[in-house]
Amino acid sequence: MIKVSVIFGTRPEAIKLAPVILALKKDPHFQTHVCVTAQHRELLDQVLEVFEITPDVDLNLMEPDQKLADLTAKAIKALDGYYDVHKPDLILVQGDTTTVFAASLVAFYHKVKIGHVEAGLRTGNKYSPFPEEINRVLTSHLADFHFAPTEKAKHNLLKEGIPGENIFVTGNTVIDALLIAVDKVRRNQPDIPGLPQDLMDSSNGKLVLITGHRRENFGKGFERICKAIAALSERFADTAFIYPVHLNPHVREPVLRLLGNRKNIHLIEPLSYLSFVALMDRATIILTDSGGIQEEAPSLGKPVLVMREFTERPEAVEAGVTKLVGTDTRKIVENVSDLLTNPKTYAAMSHKINPYGDGKAAERILKILSRN
Repeated sequence: MIKVSVIFGTRPEAIKLAPVILALKKDPHFQTHVCVTAQHRELLDQVLEVFEITPDVDLNLMEPDQKLADLTAKAIKALDGYYDVHKPDLILVQGDTTTVFAASLVAFYHKVKIGHVEAGLRTGNKYSPFPEEINRVLTSHLADFHFAPTEKAKHNLLKEGIPGENIFVTGNTVIDALLIAVDKVRRNQPDIPGLPQDLMDSSNGKLVLITGHRRENFGKGFERICKAIAALSERFADTAFIYPVHLNPHVREPVLRLLGNRKNIHLIEPLSYLSFVALMDRATIILTDSGGIQEEAPSLGKPVLVMREFTERPEAVEAGVTKLVGTDTRKIVENVSDLLTNPKTYAAMSHKINPYGDGKAAERILKILSRN
């Protein structure tokens, strides 16, 4: 049996690796071991519960307001000890977090093979997204198997000198996870804590779903975002603006200060994965700086306005289902207003087309690992 350790720390990693873990556990050729760093504690645990995955090892590294350097150092030391004890033949990591880079670097030190799920995403700007862009680039030059979600991602890797025989276009596992979750929430709609339940009825008008957490938007960026949302709430009094507010104090302070106590703005706590999927399914428009939502929402036919200057997911922009608006107050207001009032603009961005996959990425990854 091949000993595979699947290592992750954040909610997005858990979502995107869950279908891979479930597929591996069904295959008798692999002995699958799940190790989490708990870079996101509560958010991570919620996702694991949805997919009924219990970690074999929990390193529990996160502390409040922890510096990147401290987290990286702790992760490297903890993972070094983990490899000493468990001696995997292969590790699987996903995406662009500090956990991904640390796990890959230490695997290299131990001469353990590395499989990188969602490989090859790039903006070309090392500070955006920060620190994720560099985490991805460094991981690519450590990894042995590159599971690229799209042909464009494969092309990015080839440009950097990654051998073509080590790159496999699989689609993105986030679509596998989303299809599982959508089936669950449409059969049994979960409660949305802090939100009047009647808002989940689509007959009760339009709903704009907002998320924001990017480090590069801290400070003035979030101030501008909040001013745009406040202006939109006044302009569209019959539209509900729902914002599950990230726990980071750099996010919560401006959001609560500038958007609190407004009748049609609902500031709620971060949601479980299934509750958030239900809210995406109900939304009219999604306004976000998240990476994963850019991949998920097109499968639901939801227009996405991305509050970033750069995206490592250009395929959805090219398909016309997402649009970069940055953190410019005027630009955000204009684009949301256009989608809320112009049926042609809305129809053009809401057609269900997803360049990121068909829900069979985990199955392809398993076949590739079996062959190799």
